[in-house]
Amino acid sequence: MDSEEEAYILLLLSDANLPTGSFVASAGLESYVAHGFFTTAGDMNGKGKDKLECLVDFMRDNLSTYARSALPFVSDAHLVVQKTIKQQLAAEERPENALHTLLALDCLYESTTLNHITRRASTTQGVALLSLHSKGFSTPRIYSTAQEAAPGVMVDNSRDITVLVDKLKLTIRRQETPGHLPICWGVLTAALGLSLERSQFLHLFLCARGVLSAAVRMNICGPYAAQQLLLHAIRPIVNAETLRSAGLRTGLSLRRLAMDQVPFDDQIPNDEGPAMTWPLGEILAARHDLQHSRVFNS
Repeated sequence: MDSEEEAYILLLLSDANLPTGSFVASAGLESYVAHGFFTTAGDMNGKGKDKLECLVDFMRDNLSTYARSALPFVSDAHLVVQKTIKQQLAAEERPENALHTLLALDCLYESTTLNHITRRASTTQGVALLSLHSKGFSTPRIYSTAQEAAPGVMVDNSRDITVLVDKLKLTIRRQETPGHLPICWGVLTAALGLSLERSQFLHLFLCARGVLSAAVRMNICGPYAAQQLLLHAIRPIVNAETLRSAGLRTGLSLRRLAMDQVPFDDQIPNDEGPAMTWPLGEILAARHDLQHSRVFNS
């Protein structure tokens, strides 16, 4: 995929109107505020933090732990589908092996996600992404073949990848696998031909934008202030966390696909795998449903 096509895909995926379910998630922000963490005492000079400073602090911790825990799964799922596309072009392998690996990644993410609130939000958005691929990004019937396509129309020639995405979605619908967001995002972006680096960055950016959108609806900040934060305060955080976690892997997909024929325990050191880095945020997110009234599902 050339840079022009990739830029166009980025614009499509960054559309806030995409039906992915992120509108009803606050990533723990609502519970964080309800537990009084935006009501801070003054410092040594008698000056307390305002709401925007508290919001930036929350987002720094939230993005840090999410990048460390989710991006390894995004990367592995993306690499699985990307490898399947290359093998498909070489007529070496059918996508069934890739499906088994994706299901194993999904189960691993389920087991490493500690609270049911995060699991619920993740699975809701995950299956929505797969539906988006089949309903929103598949080639229209009027351009179903390359011969019928008009000049400039992007035609999907990876039929096996479409079959893989549909099989994964069907498995989720049958409740045979959870269908978590990081795995489904990796599958979607790889199927669309987006590079791994772009996929990682965009995933973390959309996470940050979703939190700011929740902050606007909670009246923590206005829409203009949210845009200011997204450009000036959040951008360096997203850049830094993406760079720090870009090389992290789960190790599971490498073992399953036997890419390097290296034992699992030696391939991925313990400090280079997925991990939670903000226990407080995890505890508060798990208490979301205990609030007397709430706006969001997470």
